[in-house]
Amino acid sequence: MSAQPQEFTPEGPLPEKNLRAIRRALVVPQDREGFDAGLDVVLAEVRASLDLGRLSEFIHTWWLIACDSVKDPQGRRDVYERAAHVQELADAGQPIPRGGKTWRQLLAERGVER
Repeated sequence: MSAQPQEFTPEGPLPEKNLRAIRRALVVPQDREGFDAGLDVVLAEVRASLDLGRLSEFIHTWWLIACDSVKDPQGRRDVYERAAHVQELADAGQPIPRGGKTWRQLLAERGVER
């Protein structure tokens, strides 16, 4: 018997804390691209240092992002739209708006504990 891929929904379970489940839970293409690129970098670091601590950090960080993606996929899409807008402002030499919350506060609001 083989395991069937699990579909994630905002009401569904959080992804397991492993590379395959984390990547599968990333709904935004930019997140998947960032995950893939970051994994290449971290695996090269692990091969050079033989220290798995960096891989553990990578998995934990991307698990938090995957949890956010599962709970609020549109919110993840909005993040990239806002980032593109901020980049446009920066490219035009215009002031960049500042948010009033820390990452920890934003994650706590989304129910993701670190």
